[in-house]
Amino acid sequence: MTASRLIAMPLVDLLRCPDGPRDRQLLMGEAVTVTGVTDGWAEVRAARDGYPGFVPMAALTEGIVTHRVSARATHVYPKPDFKARELFSLGHGACLEVLSDEGRFAETSQGYVPRAHLTALAVHAADPVAVAEIYLGTPYLWGGNSSFGIDCSGLVQAGCLACGIACPGDSGPQEQGLGEHLSDTAPLRRGDLLFWRGHVAWVSDPGTLLHANAHHMAVAHEPIADAIARIAAQGDGAVTSRKRLKGLS
Repeated sequence: MTASRLIAMPLVDLLRCPDGPRDRQLLMGEAVTVTGVTDGWAEVRAARDGYPGFVPMAALTEGIVTHRVSARATHVYPKPDFKARELFSLGHGACLEVLSDEGRFAETSQGYVPRAHLTALAVHAADPVAVAEIYLGTPYLWGGNSSFGIDCSGLVQAGCLACGIACPGDSGPQEQGLGEHLSDTAPLRRGDLLFWRGHVAWVSDPGTLLHANAHHMAVAHEPIADAIARIAAQGDGAVTSRKRLKGLS
C-alpha cells in the first residue's frame, strides 16, 4: 500500500523501527508517503527528502497546507485573540492550511495563528544562513529538526528548504549532494558549507561558522579557525570538504 498523508502533531519523531531510536523529526503539515502499517505504526517516507522511518498512525491526517511558519516559533489560539490561552506551539517550518484572514490572525484548520508568523509555501527565502540564524541558541538535539531542538544537518536542511533548495536529511548525503566543491585555498563566503566526518556547518562570514553542535549544546557562532582546531583535537579529524550552493550570490 502507498498513501499520502500529513503530519497532524506539532512535532513527531521519525523512528528507525516501531518504538525504536529517533533518526529525524517531522513537523506539523509535512507530507509523507505511507508504505505500510503494522500494529498502529505507519512506515513512511518523508516527502522533503525521502527519509524512511516509522511514526504512530495517530500522528497522520489528510488535508492540504498552504503556508509555513517562518518565525522561530508561534502559538495556535482557539480564537483571534493573543490574550486567549493558546492551544499548542509550533516551530519554524511547520505547515498549515490558511482558510481566511482575521485581522492580525490567520484562521487555519488548526486554529488561529499570528499572520506575521506565516509565509505562503510558494514564497522562498533568499538567504539560507539568515534562516538558520533564526535558530541561534536553540538546544542541540541529535536527530532534531525543530526550533525546540536541532542538530547540524537539521540546521542545514532548514535553511535550504526555506530557500527552495532540495536537501537530504543527514550530513553524509548532504556532503555528497549539495553544491559544488571548493578548493582548500578558495576564499569562503556566506552560505558556503564546511563538512567533517559526521558534521556540517554554515559559513556565516569568511571567518565564522554557524552550526548546531554538541560542544556548545546549541546553535552557535564559532570562529572557523577555532572550530577546525577544536574538532581535530577532539579526534574527529579535518575538514573533509568545502561546498558552495548553486545559485547563491
